Amino acid sequence: MLKSYHRVFEVPHLASLLTWSLLARLHVAGLPIAVTFLVAGWTGSYALAGVVSGALTIGSALAGPIRGRMADRGGTDRLMLVSGVVYAVGLSLLVVLPASWWWASVPLALVTGVFLPPANQIGRALWPRITTGQVRKSVYAAEATLQETLFIIGPLLAAGAVGFAGARAAVALLAAIALIGSIGFALALRRAGVTEADEQDGPAEKGPRRSLLTSPPLVLVLLMCLLMIGGLGSVDLVIVAWAREMGAPGNAGGLAAIWAAGSLVGGLVAGTLSGQARIPLRAFGAAAGITLLIPLLPPITHLSSPWMVSPVLFVAGLAIAPTLAAVMERLGDIAPPQRRAEAFGWMSTAITAGMSVASPVTGWLIDLGGIAAGVGGAAVLTFAAAALSLFLRPLPEKASEAV
Repeated sequence: MLKSYHRVFEVPHLASLLTWSLLARLHVAGLPIAVTFLVAGWTGSYALAGVVSGALTIGSALAGPIRGRMADRGGTDRLMLVSGVVYAVGLSLLVVLPASWWWASVPLALVTGVFLPPANQIGRALWPRITTGQVRKSVYAAEATLQETLFIIGPLLAAGAVGFAGARAAVALLAAIALIGSIGFALALRRAGVTEADEQDGPAEKGPRRSLLTSPPLVLVLLMCLLMIGGLGSVDLVIVAWAREMGAPGNAGGLAAIWAAGSLVGGLVAGTLSGQARIPLRAFGAAAGITLLIPLLPPITHLSSPWMVSPVLFVAGLAIAPTLAAVMERLGDIAPPQRRAEAFGWMSTAITAGMSVASPVTGWLIDLGGIAAGVGGAAVLTFAAAALSLFLRPLPEKASEAV
């Protein structure tokens, strides 16, 4: 395992690019928490807080493909710098907004979301350009695995800042992190000399061109992402609801960490496997893992302690990062080389759509049938994603001996 990842860090500039790409996204998972506390403090309404957080998300989703298209045309360092500055300014304006002007936070959040720094699109489009073979597999696996840790660190950081210094300070802190990460990634791109389009990929398309959504293989991957992330996001929501029902909301962080730890271990192992990943096997494994949780949750079973489900929760997470890594790698393979960042922009939009649709449905299922019903809905979504993966054709130039 160590040898596989050692080769990743032997690639010039790759360690710096991966590190700054992740740091530039650190704020994303924690921002909804900080914004929710901020707006709820102004208005006393979590519904209005959800509207503002939703506006941030919608702005980001709408602009994802556009930011990706801009990245494909070159100047990725400038794109990161401009996006990072405007995004940080937008969040800073939200911080200083008077509580009586809460209504202005909705359009402000929408515009700010449009300028979310596209670190994930730029990075994921870059890996096929600077890596090949097993190293490429390992870097995608490492990214998917480390992304799981961001989903833990970000919310903990935001919640801690809210508790220590208040919601305004928390949003300000995340704005600073976004700006520093964007500047760092821009400088890393410049040092690596990968800010412009690669001539080997062919000239960037100009003027009217066919939408990437006319490509059936690419649309299939995007639909799979939408359903898979919708299911995984539903489990996160269920964990929070379960902890709240038990009167111990603090347990949510620990349970989510166990689930993420399983994903982390699975991702690290997957990054060492050679050959073409069997995406259906990984996807069905992720769906089956979630299904294992259903009979252990109320109202089917009432455990004396939520920590009794920890071993199963860990196992349920094992296939998550491997599946996401394989899907990201496949999207990078099938997207036109000169439009990879745009393709990953569409992936970001699909992920956002999946989470946006799954959250209210999961909440309805929990209200209707309890915690187990919420996980059941998540299992249905992930099994649907796995079923779609059966239509993915293997790439002919790669071996298929790996899992």
